[in-house]
Amino acid sequence: LVKRLISEHYSVDAVDNGADALHYISLADYDCVILDIMIPKINGLEVLKTIRSQGSVMPVLLLTAKDAIEDRVMGLDSGADDYLVKPFAFDELFRLKVISSVTF
Repeated sequence: LVKRLISEHYSVDAVDNGADALHYISLADYDCVILDIMIPKINGLEVLKTIRSQGSVMPVLLLTAKDAIEDRVMGLDSGADDYLVKPFAFDELFRLKVISSVTF
């Protein structure tokens, strides 16, 4: 995902756990955040809830293998702007409003 985003001329910071994600988010203004729900230390939903509780309206996409309807509803109710299930097509990803609205 990181390689493909970079090849499409996006600037990317990548971390592998929720604690680091919150740290990075606290240090910079991102155009968009892509979160997996099932990440270590602090799961993606908790990261999302923390972001929203701080008043951030930064677009957040949940990109996850959790495909049950209740997972999608929970993600959107937690403040995600969009929800995409793995595996996914990059064409689908790049057409989501959350991603397509990011400027270079």
